Amino acid sequence: MEHILTHIYLFLLFLGTLLSWINLIYRNRNLNNWGQRNMSVAFACITIFLLIRWFHSNHLPFSNLYESFLFISWNFSLMYILLNYKDPNNWLSAITTLGATLISGFAILGIPKEMQQFARLVPALQSHWLMMHVSTMLLSYATLLCGSLLAITLLVVVSKTHWNLNTEYSYIPLFLPNKINYSYKKLGNDLRNINSLLFLFSRKEDLINQLDLLSSQTIRLGFLFLTIGIISGAVWANETWGSYWSWDPKETWALITWLIYANYLHTRITKGWHGKISAIVAALGSFSVWICYLGINLSGIGLHSYGWII
Repeated sequence: MEHILTHIYLFLLFLGTLLSWINLIYRNRNLNNWGQRNMSVAFACITIFLLIRWFHSNHLPFSNLYESFLFISWNFSLMYILLNYKDPNNWLSAITTLGATLISGFAILGIPKEMQQFARLVPALQSHWLMMHVSTMLLSYATLLCGSLLAITLLVVVSKTHWNLNTEYSYIPLFLPNKINYSYKKLGNDLRNINSLLFLFSRKEDLINQLDLLSSQTIRLGFLFLTIGIISGAVWANETWGSYWSWDPKETWALITWLIYANYLHTRITKGWHGKISAIVAALGSFSVWICYLGINLSGIGLHSYGWII
């Protein structure tokens, strides 16, 4: 049953990703409606899977890397549904479906079968803090990664815009020629090219501003979850290990991640940083998130290394 649900979920995510990215080009309402229905069914599949895991293991499905990956994918799917319920946004749809597909694809197809089986929790995780701390941390990872993906998309759009400016339209004259033999037909063509160029860059400027705003709003939400997760983790650590903070590698990288995104928000509010420079900071933050979430587990060091071994 679990095998069937996860593979149906992955197929629907792949289909939803195709529909979302095609809709970016054609802006078709029917495509958007089909995408929403598709993602609703996909969300139902992964929710049922997680509930089955919860029922059989008698604890929240966060005990290993496989379950945590699928929970993050569930968060991406949830963001898609919540954010598109009243005000559909094509870029958010494309990013959330792509993120969910890549993460669940790695979990379902990349993690060995023996590591996908649920297991008993280690004593350190047998606490009521499991729901508060682990769920908020995983939710923060999903939200921050979504915001950072939007920022990376912004960087791609900006770099493409600069490339077009320096190559494709370099032939357009920026002043009227004074040669007598310059034909009115040639002048008309150049003016039309200039108008097309201005329209193109106006559209891209709107897109950059939209991506910048969406990225900022998503990261603000993720930063809130990360803050709650770190605080609840410190309280849990004091109950379990007798210390609020022990500079464990996972704790250290969680703090580094928090500082990067705090700097992102601080510079936007106080210095007015927007666009490319803020997007670079957000992209750096996504790298830190992956180290904090996956890199520490793979290294097998510290008090939090049990997440990969189980």
